[in-house]
Amino acid sequence: MRIVIALGGNALLRRGEPLTAANQRHNVRIAAAALAPIARRHDLVISHGNGPQVGLLALQGAACRPDEPYPLDILDAETEGMIGYLIEQELGNLLPDRRCATLLTQIEVDPNDPAFGHPDKPIGPVYSEIEAQKVAQERGWSIARDGAHFRRVVPSPGPQRIFALSVIALLVGQGVIVICAGGGGIPVVRREGGSLLGVEAVIDKDLASELLARELKADALLLLTDIDAVYRDWGTPHARAICRITPQDLRELDFAPGSMGPKVRAACEFVEQTGGMAGIGQLSDALAILDGKAGTVIAMDAA
Repeated sequence: MRIVIALGGNALLRRGEPLTAANQRHNVRIAAAALAPIARRHDLVISHGNGPQVGLLALQGAACRPDEPYPLDILDAETEGMIGYLIEQELGNLLPDRRCATLLTQIEVDPNDPAFGHPDKPIGPVYSEIEAQKVAQERGWSIARDGAHFRRVVPSPGPQRIFALSVIALLVGQGVIVICAGGGGIPVVRREGGSLLGVEAVIDKDLASELLARELKADALLLLTDIDAVYRDWGTPHARAICRITPQDLRELDFAPGSMGPKVRAACEFVEQTGGMAGIGQLSDALAILDGKAGTVIAMDAA
């Protein structure tokens, strides 16, 4: 089968964990161990989140040149290279007979997307309310609540077109494990005349991964995070894990727009558009989710 797997930012850097290179490599090594059994059996394409990493680079850039902050599209590209390098190396160590490639991936967005006027994509570290108010005032950032804490939020326009799709398909057809569309890809708009220009945004990686899986005609899309399944009534005493569900039934439930919401939307759209299966769950259960024995499986014929 052809499988697209999206690794959540929290699967690569645990909540509250320091943003160090050593921590990220350690977590990528764990991720590679979970993905290797799938790569041995199937064609594999990997995407990943970049919220903590792109936020860290933005902070570093602001500390160095506060009057000339690096634009988010360039930071998106830097995180694709950084995280892709780690995944490629750790997978290669486990699968010396398989070839891996990391691709910087430009993804077209609509310059008139309403998201540019309503930033809601959390990036970077978490802050207390007092710290959040301070950095918002000092740097002119938009800040929003993320669980019990606060984080910077940036525009997250919807993905429309993946420019490297033909190259990705060519590599996958040759048995290469491809790491691409990292962090949702590099957001670009098309100017008059056809040239491309990067924009100040971060595309949601789950929606970009759904588009990638659909365009590649994948058989399955796995959205992996640090939560073991999708839950009804999450955060209440009545919370219940969902094992199998149709996209129609899943769409009737409410989920947080900044966390589980995009995963549910991406999974439903992939299943409805392709008839394939989608799975949502924790990274360590990747193979079991694919086999329908863990996580939440979304399929047209699900009970």
